[in-house]
Amino acid sequence: MYDTIIYNVDNGILTLTLNRPEKLNAFTGDMLREMMDALDRADADDDIRAIIVTGAGRAFCAGADLSSGGDTFNADTRDDGAGGLQPDGGGLLTLRIYECRKPIIAAINGPAVGVGLTMTLAMDIRIAADVAKFGFVFARRGLVPEACSSYFLPRVVGISQALEWCYSGRVFPASEALDGGLLRSLHDKDALLPMARNIARDIADNTSAISVTLIRHMLWRMLGADHPIEAHKIDSRGIYHLGRSRDAKEGVEAFLEKRPAEFQGKVSEDLPEYFPWWHEEEFS
Repeated sequence: MYDTIIYNVDNGILTLTLNRPEKLNAFTGDMLREMMDALDRADADDDIRAIIVTGAGRAFCAGADLSSGGDTFNADTRDDGAGGLQPDGGGLLTLRIYECRKPIIAAINGPAVGVGLTMTLAMDIRIAADVAKFGFVFARRGLVPEACSSYFLPRVVGISQALEWCYSGRVFPASEALDGGLLRSLHDKDALLPMARNIARDIADNTSAISVTLIRHMLWRMLGADHPIEAHKIDSRGIYHLGRSRDAKEGVEAFLEKRPAEFQGKVSEDLPEYFPWWHEEEFS
């Protein structure tokens, strides 16, 4: 179905593999469209409980495909005539990731630079092979960081570290990415995907899908709140609505009976009526 990615679901875990290994999985318009479609499919599939994103071959993603030469980023030279200011493709992808209803784990198996790195900032957990390399290389290409990374990167690693990496545009090793807070952990390349699956499996086997979707959006969106009262408001709504749900009843009973919980809630049907609360004109 796809030309630039592989979509594989195994026992509730979707693995999306960037699949242009001969080009180090360089990002293209086709890859953008296919990733957007894959995320739409994943959100609509209640059987998918977690998503892993990785790369085929030796790279995760080498950034934008530069085969067009010096005018690669010049929108006014596009063949389709749609010149002028255009939405940044990487930004469209990260905004779609941000809206996703499933937790997303980046399993960075090799070099990740430019959009190949910034796309992961909206993902929830990043782990990497110890041979991976990273770079926010924009200043060395006469560009600025894209894919909403001016929002995400300082929130992930802090403003000072974000500025240092972006000012220099240098490529840095996985150990520095770990020390700087960009990564959760490093692994031998052969152990990377098994570790990502272990993390995803723990979520899929032991949690309520409804809880996980709400938690994902509560934590991400509270990064922009200007007072903890905003968190209190949404916490209160969540506790009220989920406290009446069959998943909450099952979770408590399973704990008291010392058995695994069997959650039945479906993201497509059972999210509380206030979701998505950020679309409300007035919060009350």
